[in-house]
Amino acid sequence: MQIARRLDVISESITLAVQAQANALKKQGVDVVGFGAGEPDFDTPDPIKEAAIAALRSGKTKYEPTAGTPEARTAIAEKLRRFNRLDYSPEEVLISVGGKHSLYVAFMATLNPGDEVIIPAPYWVSYPEMVKLAGGVPIFVHGKPEHDFKVSPAQLTAAITPRTRMVIINSPSNPGGHTYHPQELAALAKALEGHPQVMVCSDEIYERLLFNGQTTCSWASLNWDVWKDRTITCNCLSKTYAMTGWRIGYTAGPAALIGAMNKLQSQMTSNITSFCMPAIVSALTDPANEVQIQTMRTAFEQRGAHMYKRLNAIDGITCVRPTGAFYCFASIGGLLHKPLGPAGEICRDAIDFSRLLLAKAHVAVVPGNDFGFDDHIRLSFATSLSQIDKGLNRIQAFVAGGGAE
Repeated sequence: MQIARRLDVISESITLAVQAQANALKKQGVDVVGFGAGEPDFDTPDPIKEAAIAALRSGKTKYEPTAGTPEARTAIAEKLRRFNRLDYSPEEVLISVGGKHSLYVAFMATLNPGDEVIIPAPYWVSYPEMVKLAGGVPIFVHGKPEHDFKVSPAQLTAAITPRTRMVIINSPSNPGGHTYHPQELAALAKALEGHPQVMVCSDEIYERLLFNGQTTCSWASLNWDVWKDRTITCNCLSKTYAMTGWRIGYTAGPAALIGAMNKLQSQMTSNITSFCMPAIVSALTDPANEVQIQTMRTAFEQRGAHMYKRLNAIDGITCVRPTGAFYCFASIGGLLHKPLGPAGEICRDAIDFSRLLLAKAHVAVVPGNDFGFDDHIRLSFATSLSQIDKGLNRIQAFVAGGGAE
């Protein structure tokens, strides 16, 4: 059977490969501590679930408009106005099958073959692959750990060429755990204003998970007159409301863009699950959901500070303190090409390290290779403090020459 050549340009996800190995060990009865999860370990708030259940029982099981119901799109537009200071109309909103689908449809609707997309590194694994599928060319700009992985205006402008069409901004960041302050975003925006051919895709899915008094803002709010027609604002309900499995994402942007994305989506998936539409309204309008959001955010802040402190206490590992999302992105550069584990094996990069750590210490982490840093690993702290300590104890023992207890 013929396989399409377009798949030749994308890579298999290392993240999923490691997770598959961890799941295989668990099925064998091995006690694996997993730091790979990219989802909250909290349940969806009850009001949101009840809204979907009521809609299902009332017979809301038929096709809906591809872009979403008027009520759901209105709730998103009002949320963007109230929380993000963005003046989008409901007609400038498209609801898609999760944040990943929102981004993919946006790239497919805006990029032509050969268009360059600047992606600050570390980056989420799917950005470059989706850009390549859309015919674009990823251009990576690496942030430095000593600058909390944040790229500078000078770095961005130096990467711009006549073929540059987009810059992707993700704040707070997966995997870096770093967050751009509003003034830092404003400096980046000022540097890009003089390049009218360049649009910005602002991925804001971790916007409510901020720590240590950190603040951020939506890109388009920096200068609405300049950026409304040049910004693709992407978000979802997955992280803020612990709704990863619901697959609800949304995009806001100029009417022409949303119309193009709607046309494309109509030939791909049509509408999201119809009885999830009232759940969107509940998530974004019911004040009762705020209690869990703050409970979750506080828990992540505590866990992140604890993991950061413990990681930096392990010889050979250094870590930037997370200010958002729920990840520590730790350097293992001090451990590479040195004997590790009970057999004194040598690791060349983060993939080797992650595989050996899983096999010998039964701890699952995500190698940083797919994020643009082959000497870093990503650890999610979307798990309990007891699991965090168990896993870090194993990593510390592994680095010192031991294996799983």
